Amino acid sequence: MSDEIKNVLMIARHKKAEALRMATGLTLLDDVIQVAVVGELDRADAEVELQLESLDFADVPVVDIDENAPVVLAEMIVNADVVYVV
Repeated sequence: MSDEIKNVLMIARHKKAEALRMATGLTLLDDVIQVAVVGELDRADAEVELQLESLDFADVPVVDIDENAPVVLAEMIVNADVVYVV
């Protein structure tokens, strides 16, 4: 394994709760993790709330991306070393 710290971007688009869970798991590494949520996120869902609390505890930024503002998402992708879309 590489000792290099990577910037990892998790894009939650289709299976948002799963993407948040995966991002939470990535916090076990020493990499820098960011989450971009495209579209609406069901914050009333208990699983989503649990993962959001875990990410908040790990100081992982979760950014809501309005589908009308693709520039923000594009900038996040360009600045990432690794991008996952779930």
